[in-house]
Amino acid sequence: MALQALGWVLSDGDRAERFLALTGLTPDDLRAGIGEGSVLGAVLDFLSNHEADLVNAAFALDMSPAAIVAARKELG
Repeated sequence: MALQALGWVLSDGDRAERFLALTGLTPDDLRAGIGEGSVLGAVLDFLSNHEADLVNAAFALDMSPAAIVAARKELG
């Protein structure tokens, strides 16, 4: 789910720039840490902390916003 969410975040240039700015991650960090819990958690945190992105991502990914929030809790 987090990888799908990352794809959604990166599919829009402005949103991707905001994600990188808010998380402090770089494109190299994303490539190197794509399977790491900290990077995946940053993606889900980014969505969970901005309701409009959370709702839009959930709609685009055909899941509930609650499922995204729950996935973040599962990552720890």
